[in-house]
This record gives sequence, C-alpha cells and structure tokens, in this order.
Amino acid sequence: MTAPERSYDNCDSGGRNPVVDEAVTALASRLVDTKLNVGDSDRTATNMFNPNHTIDLAELELDDDIAQLVEDNRSRQVSNGTEQKRGHGGDICFGTDQGYDASDDGSPLNLSDEDLRLALENLENILSELEADYAIMDERNISQNPFPEIRTEYGTEQKTAEIANTTNLPITKVVHLMIRRKNLKIDSVLEIRVAVVGNVDAGKSTLLGVLTKGVLDDGRGKARVNLFRHKHEMESGRTSSVGMEILGFDSKSNPITHSLHGGRKLTWEDICLQASKVVSFVDLAGHEKYLKTTVFGMTGCAPDFVMLMVGANAGIIGMTKEHLGLALSLNIPVLVVVTKIDMCPPNILESTIKQLVKILKSPGCRKIPMFIKSNEDVVVTAANFVSERLCPIFQISNVTGEGLNLVRNFLNILPSQAKYDSSLPFEYQITDTFSVPFVGTVVSGVVVSGVAHIGDSLLIGPDSLGHFTQTAVKGIQRKRVNVPAASAGQGVTLALKRIRRSAIRKGMVMLSHEKDSPMPRACKRFEAEILVLYHSTTIGQKYQAMVHSGPVRQTARIVKLDQTVLRTGDRATVVCAKLSLSPPFPGCITKRDHLYTDI
Repeated sequence: MTAPERSYDNCDSGGRNPVVDEAVTALASRLVDTKLNVGDSDRTATNMFNPNHTIDLAELELDDDIAQLVEDNRSRQVSNGTEQKRGHGGDICFGTDQGYDASDDGSPLNLSDEDLRLALENLENILSELEADYAIMDERNISQNPFPEIRTEYGTEQKTAEIANTTNLPITKVVHLMIRRKNLKIDSVLEIRVAVVGNVDAGKSTLLGVLTKGVLDDGRGKARVNLFRHKHEMESGRTSSVGMEILGFDSKSNPITHSLHGGRKLTWEDICLQASKVVSFVDLAGHEKYLKTTVFGMTGCAPDFVMLMVGANAGIIGMTKEHLGLALSLNIPVLVVVTKIDMCPPNILESTIKQLVKILKSPGCRKIPMFIKSNEDVVVTAANFVSERLCPIFQISNVTGEGLNLVRNFLNILPSQAKYDSSLPFEYQITDTFSVPFVGTVVSGVVVSGVAHIGDSLLIGPDSLGHFTQTAVKGIQRKRVNVPAASAGQGVTLALKRIRRSAIRKGMVMLSHEKDSPMPRACKRFEAEILVLYHSTTIGQKYQAMVHSGPVRQTARIVKLDQTVLRTGDRATVVCAKLSLSPPFPGCITKRDHLYTDI
C-alpha cells in the first residue's frame, strides 16, 4: 500500500522540504507505535513517512488512546518532583524559524505555518490508512524569547507576536494532539469508569445529566431527572442506588450527546456505535444513610477514577471527607469538581477553595492541587495524571455552562490506569443480578481477567456451602449492545443457562475451569492489612465489621491482629473470619489489592 504522493511547492531541494519530513517523522513515530527495527536502514522512520515511500501496515500498530503533549519547555516538573525529559511521552514542540533540529530527545522543530499544515496533512494520510483520526486539542504561539524580563512583561499570545516583530525573535507553535482509532466494532471501544461521589446536594446527578445529555440545567434539577431509577429519588432529588450513565467521544474527540442530534434521545447502542471512547459514570449516593451503597459502588464497579463533587456554596461538609478517604484508601486517583459557582458569592467561593486546598495538602492526603483554567492545563494535567499525587480542580456551573468544556476535554484525554490481563484464566465479579423475560437469568459485573465467548462453560459460586455450579454463557452485552466476547477490564452483562436467579447473589464470581484441574475453593478466613480512618473507640479481637472487597460485602469478626488495640490512624495486619450464614468469600479474595473495612 502506497501513501498518496504530494508536491511541496515551497520546497528548496528536489521538491521535498526536509523540515516537513522531519516533522512528519517525529509526529508519526511518536503518535504511532511503529515497531521498527532500528538496525535496518531501509525501514527507518524517515523513509517510512516519506510521501513517496511504501507503507507496510503490518509494521504499524496504533496505540489505543494517546494524548500527545506539545510544550515549549525541554523538560517539565512532574508531581513527584523529578524532572521528565521532553519527548518521553511523545512530546513535540513546533517552531516557525530554523535553529532547532528535530531529534529523539524532544528538541523543538522549526516549522512555519505552511510547513505545519503540510506535515499534518501527511500525517492525516498515514492515519487514514491506519483507520484513525487526530484532533488538535490546543494550539498557541510562543516566542523563543531569551530575555526573561520581556517574557514576564508580555504574557499573552497577542503580546508574543508583538515581541517577535519588534525583537526579530522566532515564534514557536505549540500544538496538543489527540490521535485515536476509529470505531470499527463495539467490543474494541475504549472505556474508562469514573465514580462520582460527594456530599448530598453537591450536584452529582445534575452534572452527569448535563454532560451526557448536552443540555444545561434550569437550576431546579431538570437535568438530573432522567438519571434517577426510583420514584422516591425523583421526589426527593437524592440518589439512593448505584446509577450508570455513559458519555461517548468519537475518533475526532467530539462528544456524542443528544443536543448534537436534533434533541433526539440517543440510546446506549446509538452512542456506542458512533463512539471510539466511552466514559462510564457510576452515580453514587451522597447521603450518610446510603454509605454502604456508595462503598459497594466504589469497590464493586472497579472505577479507574473518582470525581469528587463539592458545592461551592456549602463547602467541605457532610460525607465529603469520608468519600475522599475512601478513594485514598482504595488508591484511586481523584479529581475535584467545584459546582454552583454561579450562585456562590466570591468570598464564600474563596473560602471553599482554601478549605479544599488545605485538606488536599494535609499529611493524610498529600495531594498536589492543580487548578484547571485552560485547555493547556487540561492536556498537561491529564497526561501527568498517572501520578496519584496530582489532583485537578475544576470550577463549573451546570446552569451557565462555565467550565463544562474543560471537564469534557479532560475526560476525553484521560487514559485508563487499570491493567488487566486477557491471557490469564477467566474471572468475572458479579455486581448485580436480573431475571429478564424471554432471556432468563442475567448477571452484570466486571471482567477481572481472561476472555469469555458465547457458549463457554463456566463455574459460578460459591454458594452457602462453598460449592460452585456449572453454567454456560448464552449471550453477552456490553453497554446494552450484543457482542461475541468479553475481555479483561470490560463491564458486561452475561445471560446464563441452567441456573436460577435465586441461586445467584452479589459478590459471587464466575471462573473458567479445565476438566482435569481441581475445583476452586472458597474460604471463611482471610488476612488483610487495614487502616483505621476514624473510630470513636478502640478496636480489638472479636470486633465485628463489614468487609468490602470488590463486589463482596460480608460481615466478619477480627480473630487475630498484630497489635493489642487499634485506634484512629493505626495500620495493622488482621485475620478476619466470616460471621453470617451467607455464602463464604471466594477463594481469590486474599489476592485482591485493596480491601475496605466499614468499622
């Protein structure tokens, strides 16, 4: 397959512009995983991305979702204080004048506006062969100013051009790109899960309604009505169960909402058929009496990120600190959204921000607050969000729409942090059960490892005696769309054969099983490391607690601990035993990374 030929009228030598070739080489080699053999001179990146060179698509493998950062600095400070070289994460800087060479260490490229246009056109031709698209997330001009006093005096983009004209300084064009594969089939759609938590009346359901429907709120809860599952939720305006909603982005990073389709209500199937990336929101309850439901959603739904909602007019009150402590104990990255800034006086908003920053910087949290005010902040923070110490803070209004685009762009760029292995034996954690007419028993949950296909024979359990029952998969749906298989990391629903709903409960697992391999074992005791977030008295042996691990929610008693008593802030290794007559723990519970004890 040969890329289309293109003539460059402004080239100096042989009809080719070496600067453009360098730009395309740097762009494509960093945006696309080329899998090249460095020792083969005929397959270097320079030859590969030459417009006249034959492209072998077998040598190209497109990354799932890459946010390409382009900065004006050759190094940047990341959250843990270490210096990261530019180019490490695919960073490229574009300059309009010559004097900087493109190299693997991330040095700036000398590109004029015309050269940049040609380079991006060539890149677009390459990506079209790879069935992918790119989008410019942010673009700005920066002067290569060697005088700090001039750079400090003129800080805006308009002043940068004035400096360049008066001092003959080169202008560097900084571009942030997002490249993403086109949606070819539903089972290849990228997915991240975001748990939405915060105190009651913080605006959690309202924000999800605005983001997913594309329509602003009227200030009286219009946007949240479609998200509620029960009548009493609509009457009270408070979520009491685990709600699910999705937001889709196409290959060009455009959000897929109802407002963009003439107001027609889009089903999950409509969104997934158009989307290349899907953000799955887990809407959780904020009231204290529904805390166990919130904890179940944060542990059982396996969220990649936690979105903590804070009302600007109310501040840090109620369950806000409790939900933040849950996210920290489960090692889930946190982003904070301050809502209702349109109705909050400036002094109250300032007080809320100061209180929030103080909590994030406290010794028990140790987060680095990052206030997001521009698309540049969005791209840089999202790329560095792999560090759990960063905590981006957004200030939005669901009525006026202020700050909502920054939240959408951040979710669009945000990569998944979870690591799942499809080569391991199949394991599926059940978070809910259903009985669907004309279908039968249906379970929903998250695939922890492995792959399952329609017709596979699996084991489900354990029951009250610790035994597992054999069943078969007769249907698989992902985001309410039929798919042929379910792989690790995906949230899917499975229709099962030869089993009743009454025989299944939340917290059970489904496992693959070979004929000659031993049956899986369930346990009634496990050892865990716990951290006491808060307790009014001491904790010792025979203390009873509610254990949350994944979808498992089970009452247990402490039978052994390595300290005499435990108090608030103590960390210890304990041995817990099952207390109630409900089914025992799956045998794999001791292998899970995080375990929360409701004490």
